[in-house]
Amino acid sequence: MVVKSIRRIVRLLAISAKMDLAWLLRDTKYALAIIAADIIANLSAVSGVFLIAVRFGGIGGMSADEVLFMMAYSTMTTGLFILFGSGNNLHISRIIGRGQLEHLMIQPLSLKMQLATCGFIPFTGSGNFIVGVILTAVASHRLGLRASAGWLLMFAACLLATMVIIIARAYLFSSAAFYAPVAAEEISTTVIEGTWLLSTFPLSGMPPVLQWSLLTVLPEGLMAWFPSLCLLGRPPLGLSIYYPMLFALALSLAASYVFRKGLNYYVRKGSNRYVPYGFRR
Repeated sequence: MVVKSIRRIVRLLAISAKMDLAWLLRDTKYALAIIAADIIANLSAVSGVFLIAVRFGGIGGMSADEVLFMMAYSTMTTGLFILFGSGNNLHISRIIGRGQLEHLMIQPLSLKMQLATCGFIPFTGSGNFIVGVILTAVASHRLGLRASAGWLLMFAACLLATMVIIIARAYLFSSAAFYAPVAAEEISTTVIEGTWLLSTFPLSGMPPVLQWSLLTVLPEGLMAWFPSLCLLGRPPLGLSIYYPMLFALALSLAASYVFRKGLNYYVRKGSNRYVPYGFRR
């Protein structure tokens, strides 16, 4: 059963990849412009913080190279989000708010399977992820980190926990679109973009009350700052390196409960709104 599910996921990802390649070949100039714009925008956000660290010899006890490592981690998470979430499957409030969820419900696949695979764009959406990998390699070399099998496994686990937190929070707030489709159509965009804006700044040196707030109420500190320090062997505030995993588990359970309640409401009440744009037809 597990092997069959994995094969189906691979086939569906291959279909999404084929559609992405077709778009790249059909309008290469426009696609390359978008790829370049995404990379430049992300590097601009990253380089600003890094140049400040270089100018002042670090930020809040973090050296310039450690800040570079944190920026590389942030770039990788951004890249992963774009790579797997560009079909509005992670901006789920758009699909719900536009009354387009029925597009998925009539397909001979489970809703989970479709949402997990419909946003995969390896040809036009892998730019930021590749840049993040390169920056991570450069920062790791400058810091003298040894990429052992255990360290790489922990790095992958931290990335997974970060992505789960981003997606779970987006789905948690997007549940509002079941009840108020017009008002909450773009709520996931607000939640996700707010995460990017705050997560690129090191929290080292800030008052502990702000650090705790950004690790609990607003988990922006778990997007890059906390996991990068853990990977450098210095977990802040005396917390365990497993804290992001536990937070991701708790948040995903809460998001699952709230999203299921909203979905049940949607199934019973339906939606009186339908917007034809923004969906592959």
